[in-house]
Amino acid sequence: MESYNLISFLGIFVLAGFAWLCSSNRKFVNWRVVFWGIGLQLFFAFFIFVLPIGDKFFLFVNKIVVAVLDSATEGAKFLFGRLALAPGTTGEGGETSLGYFLAFQALPTIIFFASVVAALYYLKIMPLLIRGFSFVFTKLMRISGAESLCASSNIFVGIESALVIRPHLGEMTRSELTTILSAGMGTIASTVLALYVFFLQGELPTIAGHLISASFLSAPAAVVMSKLIMPETEKPKTLGMNVKPFYEREDNLIMAIINGANSGMRYLGGIISLLLAFLGILALLDLILGLFGGYLNLWFGLNIDWSLKSLLGYVFYPFALILGIPPSDAFEIAKIIGERTVATELVSYQHLSQILAEGTLIHPRSAIIASYALCGFAHVASLAIFVGGIGALVPQRLKDLSRLGFRALLAATLACLMTGAVAGTFFSQGSILLGK
Repeated sequence: MESYNLISFLGIFVLAGFAWLCSSNRKFVNWRVVFWGIGLQLFFAFFIFVLPIGDKFFLFVNKIVVAVLDSATEGAKFLFGRLALAPGTTGEGGETSLGYFLAFQALPTIIFFASVVAALYYLKIMPLLIRGFSFVFTKLMRISGAESLCASSNIFVGIESALVIRPHLGEMTRSELTTILSAGMGTIASTVLALYVFFLQGELPTIAGHLISASFLSAPAAVVMSKLIMPETEKPKTLGMNVKPFYEREDNLIMAIINGANSGMRYLGGIISLLLAFLGILALLDLILGLFGGYLNLWFGLNIDWSLKSLLGYVFYPFALILGIPPSDAFEIAKIIGERTVATELVSYQHLSQILAEGTLIHPRSAIIASYALCGFAHVASLAIFVGGIGALVPQRLKDLSRLGFRALLAATLACLMTGAVAGTFFSQGSILLGK
């Protein structure tokens, strides 16, 4: 094991220790959850990145996702023509791309994937997958059936994961609610996975497989961090039970696809609204910080970049080093990870793609670790979405959800970082981690 791999491995436990220091009750931590959660991550990563059969499975999944993504763009090309062509590509009629347009080239894939997920629900494939992972989480980590079911659901979907345990939300403990929020913000939804693939596929050919892997790794990581930060001090109603997912099955497959597309359109509208609002607010904050910071630089002879992204970079710099990122790249990656907390992971992945294209990073492992560490909805906007969305399902628990929200956001952020540390542990030159 190389020195940086060892740092990444030790970083897994340093992050867990930091979460324990932030715990609401250190005496009640269930260490079985912690060790089995970390063990599941290491086992899955070992299978994927070390065993030959894991290599083949990884590349197969990457190939499938890329093929599906190519199909997803057909509707956008029909509607928007050359605007939907990715930079450097040519259409069937010989027309060339007009350049990069996020709204026309990447965002429409959300609607496609929402329809696919809805169809998988109707065909009972998705519930079967979710119950399989839930069974493993419940038996090994000894958590409640409801929270393990929700955490498993988050591997595949986003805010909709709360719907599968809707009958149990009202009676959940504070620790369970923290896990539900953490799992939601510490993972990504399959509907937006295509966006990140779109950004990074040119620089990291196997990024689709990596993001799928990160989704599997992040679910147990979110459970670990949530149980460290908010340990269980009560007795959950579904402790040790296998809970069936609750969902309303459509009348037929066509209706499932139609309603899935409609849901995807609403989701797309939410993403566009968030980007318009938050990027504008961040620009205003940078303007204000730059104004006052400029005076401070002048008065005290400083040379500090007072943008919010850079300031957050200082906060996350120690964490970047803990993940096993070389010091020469650590601050650049820290800025991107810090930016995610206020500007959403979509913006951070876009900026990661830019610095990869510019050749800013010196070490290949930095890009891989960053792509895993960014794979989650761990940001302020997502906090509002999950607290508000779940609160709408159980209004009587909205006060509890709002009080637990920032603890859950911290747990989700640490879970994403732990996923990055696991990827760093198994990184090696020439492996499938680099697509070679």
